Formats: sequence, C-alpha cells, structure tokens
Amino acid sequence: MSQFSDSLGAKLLDNRSRCEVHHKVKNSDNSLSAGDKFPISDFESYEDPDLFAVQKELYLATLCAVDEPPKPWQFWMVMLKNGNFDKNTTLCPENGKRVSKIITGRNFPCFGKGCMNQPLVYHNYSQLVFSGEQMVSLSGGYFGTYDLDADLSKGVGNNSFFSVFWQKNLSTGSWIFTHKLTTSAKYPWLMLYLRSDATEGFNGGYHYNGSGIMRKLPDSPNFKVKLTLNITRGGGGNSQFYLIDIGSCWKNNGDPCDGDVLTDVTRYSEMIINPATSSWCRPDNQVSCPPYHVSLTGEKIYRNETSRFPYSAYHLYCSPGNAKYLEKPYDICDPYSNPQAQELVQILPHREWSVHGYPEKQGDGWVGDPRTWELDTGALSSRLYFYQVCF
Repeated sequence: MSQFSDSLGAKLLDNRSRCEVHHKVKNSDNSLSAGDKFPISDFESYEDPDLFAVQKELYLATLCAVDEPPKPWQFWMVMLKNGNFDKNTTLCPENGKRVSKIITGRNFPCFGKGCMNQPLVYHNYSQLVFSGEQMVSLSGGYFGTYDLDADLSKGVGNNSFFSVFWQKNLSTGSWIFTHKLTTSAKYPWLMLYLRSDATEGFNGGYHYNGSGIMRKLPDSPNFKVKLTLNITRGGGGNSQFYLIDIGSCWKNNGDPCDGDVLTDVTRYSEMIINPATSSWCRPDNQVSCPPYHVSLTGEKIYRNETSRFPYSAYHLYCSPGNAKYLEKPYDICDPYSNPQAQELVQILPHREWSVHGYPEKQGDGWVGDPRTWELDTGALSSRLYFYQVCF
C-alpha cells in the first residue's frame, strides 16, 4: 500500500466569489521513501520500508490535521490493497504463529517473486474547476495499476486498474467520491475503500494508531451513518461491493489491540450489496454461518435450528485463526490479507437488517437504483456475533 496525500486548504476571497487552493502536502512529501529524512524531527527515518511506512503515514497525517478542539482531526482516507500473498516471503504470521515458507500450505494466486509489488500511482492534485469565469468545483484524484508493464495511455486493456476522483459540492460543502476498480490475471484480488477512521485507536490491518475524520471511536449501539450511493457498474459474481464495512480490533479475551500481530484480531462486519453474491451460509453448509443469530428481540437463534435461523441474511462467517475454543463446525478466515488474524461477518440484504435502514432485498440500491442511506450501524453491529472468550 503506497502512501500519498492531497491535503489542501481553500482561502475564500471577495465574498466567496473565488477561491485560492493551498496544498499543504508537497511533491517532496509524497515522494519520501525509506531512508529519507523527514522535514521535521518528530519522525524517525528507517531503512526498513515497513518501519518507514508507519512514520510516513503519521507524518502526512500531521500535515493534513485540522486543529480544532477537543483534538485535531484529519481527512478521509482512501485505502488500496493488494490481496495477493507472496508465498516466497512468509513475512506475516499465520493464525498467531510465525511460519516459514517450508511449512505453510496456503495456496494463494501468486505468480512468483514480486507479486506484492507496489502499484504505479498517478496523482492529479486537487484544483479549482471553472466554467468560463464561474468557479464550479474543486476536484482531484489518483489512478494507476499494479501491472508494472502496463501502458495506460493505450487504455486499461486486460490490466488491473484503480481510480479515485473527488469533487467538492461548493454549495453544500459535501464531497463526492467516484471509485473504479478492475482486476487482472496477475492481480485477481484487489480492494479499494473510502475510510472514515477514528483519530485514535488501532483499526483494521494497522498495528499503530490510525488517524481520520472521526473525533472518537464509535460505540455500539449509539452511532449512525448517512451516505448517498450511486453504483454505475457492477463487477459480476466474484466481486464484492460493500454498502458499508465496519472494521475494529480487539483481542480474543476482549482486551484492546496493542500492536502485537500474534494476538491482535482485526474484525469486520460487511454488508454486501452486489445482488450476484449468494449466501454461502445454508442449512447444508453451517460452517459458513455464525454460531448463532441475534433476533431483534435479543433472542439467540442457533445455526442448527434450521426452521428459524435466517441463513439468507448471511453470506459468510469465518473465525479468527488464533482463537483457542472455537465451536465446531468452523472455518478460519484468510490470515494473510491482514498482518494479524481476522474475523469476518458478511451479511446480505434481508428483512432482518432492514429495520436498521439497510437494504431488505437483493438489488436494493444497486445499478440503476441510487439511494441515500441512513444506517443505524450501531444497532445492527450490536446484533452480530463475534468471537470472544472471557476468563
């Protein structure tokens, strides 16, 4: 994952008749690489790119910070991830254990040395957009590919491709983000997220404090999310599209994560809105179901109660690989798309969730059906099963 920032400030002049854009992040900041010294002494340089990446992200966050009480906050974060795993390195632990390439039996779509390369990224810095003399918008973006031999000037072709463009609505002050993501034969597993992170605390896939637009960690069941979503093109049956993805991190005994990748667990709840995604959780495949479902009244309905369990409300549940007391049958989540073990609860449109503002049936909010959603995310998350052992 490469780190770039497009932090800017807009200075209003002549009673809002025109703006000046001031970029707070320079090209020299974005181009900092392992071994380079930071412009300020608060951040330590490392030759190791993994250690340097942490310092660079924290440095860029300070440049983007808005200094408002009670604490500074940063901006939206776009996260691009390559889910390929280079079996020749085995740099990550597997389910809480250090492994070598000799003993790992995981079969991932890696084409050989280099399948974890950083992408080519092209950056269009945010700038004002005019129609004649009239200023109409402020926009910018990123685009690129993981296929290092690709020539995007000739089109995307069969190469991987990603793009994120943003545009500010000057009348309302809101932002519109436009995402596009395609995979290729070498890079079949790519992820692209728009994230609203808390300014403190460990979050999905990071072993250090995140930084974002939220001033405090959301606490179930007391938070809601409002967004407008317009999906213009689907990706087929192998493409998951999340209406919303909530990620957090805590250990299996309930303690907060502390950066120990052997015992930390990244946990996600994901509403898949793509109608081509079917339910893997079925009466004849209970390994893909959570051990129980929590009804609206708080009743636990176990997955072997085939006449009552809402199987079609779930796509998949998988358990953290470093859990010691899993209830059979169980399936272990992929241990390599995060540096630590992870747990996923993937849900589908269903009347069980529609009471919280989520889609009721497959196709709701999909291509041709743009909607503004007001999601009682806290209430829904308090009904989802996550593994935890208390002593």
